[in-house]
Amino acid sequence: MVPHLVTALTGPINELEQRVLDSMPAIERWFRLEWMEHTPPFYTAVDVRNAGFKLAPVDTDLYPSAWNHLAAPMLPLAVQAAMAAIEKICPEARNLLIVPENDVGSTFYLSSLAQLRRIFLMAGLNVRIGSISPDIKKSTTLELPNGESITLEPVLRTKGRLGLKNFDPCTILMNNEMTAGVPGILEDLQGQYLLPPLHASWSTRRRSTYFKTYEEVAKRFGKLIGVDHWLINPMFDKCSDVDLGSAEGLEVLTSRADLLLAKIKKKYKEYGIKEKPFVVVKGDNLGRGSGLMTVRDARDIAALVKNADNAVLSLMQGPQQFILQEGVLTNERMNDAVAEPVVYMLDRYVVGGFYRVHAERGVDEDLSAPGSRYVPLAFAESAQLPQPGIRPGASAPNRFYMYGVIARLAMLASSYELEATDPNAEHYT
Repeated sequence: MVPHLVTALTGPINELEQRVLDSMPAIERWFRLEWMEHTPPFYTAVDVRNAGFKLAPVDTDLYPSAWNHLAAPMLPLAVQAAMAAIEKICPEARNLLIVPENDVGSTFYLSSLAQLRRIFLMAGLNVRIGSISPDIKKSTTLELPNGESITLEPVLRTKGRLGLKNFDPCTILMNNEMTAGVPGILEDLQGQYLLPPLHASWSTRRRSTYFKTYEEVAKRFGKLIGVDHWLINPMFDKCSDVDLGSAEGLEVLTSRADLLLAKIKKKYKEYGIKEKPFVVVKGDNLGRGSGLMTVRDARDIAALVKNADNAVLSLMQGPQQFILQEGVLTNERMNDAVAEPVVYMLDRYVVGGFYRVHAERGVDEDLSAPGSRYVPLAFAESAQLPQPGIRPGASAPNRFYMYGVIARLAMLASSYELEATDPNAEHYT
């Protein structure tokens, strides 16, 4: 099921689609050469927004959940990608330990863990789930609505290795964002592969660093296919050590938002776009659901902060790091509800995705919020198999292929980001 675009099937997005399709051999060769020089993140999920005049990633998750929402036909592709990823890292791998978030209370997240376990089990690994939560002191089995179950076991640290009772893994797959910091139990492991590396966690990552890297990738890609990189890149600005509880902090954020809105307006005028631009204020080092406010007029910031709900206010106490990101509308719909595509990758391969749908959110709002639902995308016959010769906007496989290209650009930027922030690299200071 493919959401229809509300916008007319003309304009920059279709010109971009045509350029991508016409440049397909050059694009695939370009990616191939990039992956010869760089290592993709182990797994990645990218939120993509299609405004009808612009297509861009707005967030990239290096510890993705929601694997249970990928379409069932995608499972073989995910298994093959998992095999390729493991073979590169540890060809003799036998045991895989998955470390989940400390709070696994929702059946939604448990179902994702079950699907992740299934993928790697079918890739030929013994898979168990070990929790680093202090609340898990013994083996705990949790039942899922579909009859499956998940067993969480307390992780043990022995002689510099992480494992479980009678289970010594050579590979540890983190599915934990570690926003509050890296637990000591994960540091300085001996002879084990930790995926992704610890510096991929939100205790180290900064959205501003990532989007700066993505901007560089987008410029190179735009040059490759002959398009303005703004069409695939959200502008952004960074605000460091801003206290929104103070007049000075509000003034800094307001002035920076005003400058960014002016830049966006200039681009809108260049392309004849009639929409009103907006920016989204996010935590620079916060994980999922980090969107704090949507700003259309910088003068509204003080009122938005004053009227923020408790969840948002809790993220604004004292000096904080913020990123101001150009807002990208979503003009996709599923049964009249606002929708956005999320693309999933294992190693360098697109393995599926879904539409995140929210009936109570607007086209300029974050859809990753309570009340959202998920509709699987059938990437199996589309992400890797576009249909050249079909007019732009008329082919779901072509549109999905373009989404996959944008998601892979976002993943490549993450690869660059992880290389640049690797504490063990010679360049790191």
